[in-house]
Amino acid sequence: MTLQTQASLLNQRQAGVLLHISSLPSAFYTGDLGVESYRFVDFLNEIGAKVWQTLPINMPHADNSPYQCLSAHAGNPDFISLESLQAQGLLTKEDCAGLITSKLDLLNQAYLNFSQQSQNLPEYKKLHQAFTRFCKKQASWLDDFSLFLALRHHFNQAGWNHWPEPYKNRDKKTLKQVQVELAHEIAVVKFTQFVFFSQWIALKAYAAEKKIALFGDIPIFVAYDSADVWAHSDLFKLNADKTVSVVAGVPPDYFSETGQRWGNPHYNWDAMQRDGFAWWISRMATQSELFDIVRIDHFRGLEAAWEIPATEDTAINGEWVLAPGDALLAAIKQALPEINLVAEDLGIITIEVDALRKKYHLPGMKILQFAFSGASDNPYLPENISENSVVYTGTHDNDTTLSWYSNLDDYQRGNLHGYIAATHSEDYAPNMPNDLIDMALETKALLAIVPMQDILQLNGHHRMNTPGTISGNWHWRFSWQQLTPQQKNSIRVAIARTGR
Repeated sequence: MTLQTQASLLNQRQAGVLLHISSLPSAFYTGDLGVESYRFVDFLNEIGAKVWQTLPINMPHADNSPYQCLSAHAGNPDFISLESLQAQGLLTKEDCAGLITSKLDLLNQAYLNFSQQSQNLPEYKKLHQAFTRFCKKQASWLDDFSLFLALRHHFNQAGWNHWPEPYKNRDKKTLKQVQVELAHEIAVVKFTQFVFFSQWIALKAYAAEKKIALFGDIPIFVAYDSADVWAHSDLFKLNADKTVSVVAGVPPDYFSETGQRWGNPHYNWDAMQRDGFAWWISRMATQSELFDIVRIDHFRGLEAAWEIPATEDTAINGEWVLAPGDALLAAIKQALPEINLVAEDLGIITIEVDALRKKYHLPGMKILQFAFSGASDNPYLPENISENSVVYTGTHDNDTTLSWYSNLDDYQRGNLHGYIAATHSEDYAPNMPNDLIDMALETKALLAIVPMQDILQLNGHHRMNTPGTISGNWHWRFSWQQLTPQQKNSIRVAIARTGR
């Protein structure tokens, strides 16, 4: 059974849960695509949810931020299930007995076992053929990425801009030679990606059987230290020596006097337009293969982006530079007509950004934690939320609803209580986070998403990310012991009661 397609996937009233793969229960240091991911799909099915939203699943840098990755395509090897590899015969119990502690070492061992298997045996012949097909199909990014990662390892994880000039500048003779010298390392990277994609596609197929859509996320910009910038430097605004000339961020606002300086390179839109946005279309094709719905983070950057001179330490001194979002979205829709996109349009959004989103009928995002400022025109108030929206209690960047509620000032708490009282009896005592979950599910928004932390009624110690901080993020995981029968029944009843 397959999921319903473009015509109805984002045009029906439904509910979902936000939980990153890393937050799944696991015996290892991070969640993965093993049995617990299938158990989570079963949980979604049992409560009547139809959507599982994750954060970006690409391979991150050492800080584990899914929004600063080594590739716009490659999956995170940490999410590979070692138990699944054992079930395939690609790892033995002895391999996993503890002599090799690193997952990357175990993946290297899995490749050795794979390469030594007799291709005359039917089950292994089929696997070898699948690997060959994968490498051919994904060659447009996989060849560069595998070489990039092998070189990065060769140069002690240094960023590509610190490599010797022939490697940094992709000298053809040098790269041809190193492809021979690092042939094994390159093959291991390709095999690792083959395993990741295979396990992900298997999970996606299982979710589809349960009528669960996978909802992914992509950062609008890519990391400077990535295979994409190294292999396609002409598509980014770089200096002659390939250092960044301008970097991305957002200007000063209510939340930050100095703005946010993200450091990502900006796109050379003129160069991208000349080849019909081929890089973007390739990127979105990969995401469309992995997900049923894709969120574009910082969507406003497709209309205009804040460019900060790379020499500036803060985001104060920058300027808005127009981007060809209309032409880009038209090209993506033409190449991938079935793709389902959602626009992250939080913050200060201009008329032009809103018009661009509406032209392509993309749902925007509404966060109830932002709703109770007291202004009647607050776009996050329940009555101001339109059908073509994805409503959340909070996102991965927000505090948990329980913690948010406990830290509200008296004025906002009073506004919130007023909304709750309007739909309950006078003596009703507010019940957080359930009241905000109910409020989200009751809105007109066709899709309502609840973070798993709110279903579990967890406090701020379980927050996924605190924007503007560089440590202590992306580590949260849950355990099934935290989920009580009452919590499970509460969200199931709420989803059913609100016609989702």
